[in-house]
Amino acid sequence: MTLSVLSRKDKERIIRRLLLQAPPGEFVNAFDDLCLLIRDEKLMHHQGECAGHQHCQKYSVPLRIDGNPVLLSHHNVMGDYRFFDHQSKLSFRYDLLQNQLKDIQSHGIIRNETEYLRVVVLCALKLYVNDHYPKGNCNVLRKTVKSKEYLIACIEDHNYETEECWNGLWKSKWIFQVNPFLTQVTGRIFVQAHFFRCVNLHIEISKDLKESLEIVNQAQLALSFARLVEEQENKFQAAVLEELQELSNEALRKILRRDLPVTRTLIDWQRILSDLNLVMYPKLGYVIYSRSVLCNWII
Repeated sequence: MTLSVLSRKDKERIIRRLLLQAPPGEFVNAFDDLCLLIRDEKLMHHQGECAGHQHCQKYSVPLRIDGNPVLLSHHNVMGDYRFFDHQSKLSFRYDLLQNQLKDIQSHGIIRNETEYLRVVVLCALKLYVNDHYPKGNCNVLRKTVKSKEYLIACIEDHNYETEECWNGLWKSKWIFQVNPFLTQVTGRIFVQAHFFRCVNLHIEISKDLKESLEIVNQAQLALSFARLVEEQENKFQAAVLEELQELSNEALRKILRRDLPVTRTLIDWQRILSDLNLVMYPKLGYVIYSRSVLCNWII
């Protein structure tokens, strides 16, 4: 079925679905490619705005307002495509396609004990992020649900190397209720990578966590929370690296005709070359040696 015979509603549904499938860091590229196919500027602009708003929430797109990082998520959505930042006390629209803030307005907040705790937790979290992430961003939001106060901590770091044919994102979210003595922390860590050199490979890994924290005072809670995040993310990172290494080994075994031993030891190639029967061709500038001997040596 060609695009020309589709109804407008079908086009809108297909365009939005394709845009929402764009990996982090590739939304604008996907939008530009679809524009070449659709050739309907008004339709693409509307769907790009809608899908871009959802993309920002899904992948915690980072911004900077007055020099401070802001992470967009569904927790700081106000409706009508607007977001709210607790730190700057501003609400705004964000145009992902133009990478531009629009319609910025001041927005007051109630200063109470939860707000002071939010600031303290943010300070502790920033120390952790600065120590562990090359270009990391973090934000702590505050939300009231059925008269109960919650803090939502978000962490994001990414490396978008489109010219090198790969993009990667790490993000995590941690939520806990502000209680007098004990609180339960609910967390989710998410990693996504996309490789598209010679092969189109998508990797998505996530983990949900639940831990309890004792509350003595604001400073103690903030430090304990930052330590908890550090401990859980370190465990997750170690498990992911181990799993990927195992996956790499398994893929290598399937490629090879027969299993080769994996010793993970440094090979002294200079000593090996000196022991082999080499035939030198100085004018050609390379060495020819027996392939069977070298293979037997390694295997």
